[in-house]
Amino acid sequence: MNTRSNVVYGSVNGAALLADMAWPESGASFPAILSVHGGRWIRGTKDDNGAIDVKQWADRGFFAMSIDYRLVTCTPAPGCYLDVLRAIRWLHNHAKEYSIDPSNLFLIGQSAGGHMAALAATLGIGAFNPPGSPGEELSDHFTAAISVSGAYDLPRLDWGSGWCPPGQDWHSAREYASPVNHVTPDSKPILLFHSDNDGSVPIQQALDMTQALETHNADYEFVHYSDQGHLGITDDVIQKSLHFIKKQMKA
Repeated sequence: MNTRSNVVYGSVNGAALLADMAWPESGASFPAILSVHGGRWIRGTKDDNGAIDVKQWADRGFFAMSIDYRLVTCTPAPGCYLDVLRAIRWLHNHAKEYSIDPSNLFLIGQSAGGHMAALAATLGIGAFNPPGSPGEELSDHFTAAISVSGAYDLPRLDWGSGWCPPGQDWHSAREYASPVNHVTPDSKPILLFHSDNDGSVPIQQALDMTQALETHNADYEFVHYSDQGHLGITDDVIQKSLHFIKKQMKA
């Protein structure tokens, strides 16, 4: 297995954006999984229980990448989401170097990371467009998203108040950053995990999101628990995610 830690996948005003990566020793072309950690956009890291274990996923044949992103305690939203878009572009721009199959690129996010994975699946770039470097591919394409205990409707979430873009009306900005408002029949396929007793993101967030997906005939699956609390990346989440990914893989 190959591993690299603290790889710079982007920079903002001289500050490095870092990722941990792992991939199999050999293979013609690997599907990629990009992990976005949780923490209400204010805390968390690329190697805590809100992120995947990249080595575990490399063992399963993936190029696995887990990112740190700018937290709103140092850079206001939407900086964190711009960094997720940068990471997607990094995967496209380094596909040949790492034998990544760009037609099979998956996002997985937990809590605030689930919010951003779902936003990428529904809105995509939208009005959020981080600048690229000369010669870079600026594609935001990916295959499907997995959201674990994600947030989907920021104005109706107590900690949604952390999304405060400068110079904008905050309520309007939170509505625009809510995945539930951007679902269309063309949204990326998405797998949702949520529990009735989630104390951080109320179950109603997931129920409203699934209703929007159903209304628009979007491609989705919902794993609904009763007693798992605010889920992290558990063994059950991993197994069900792998099953979902297998169904979404492009030939």
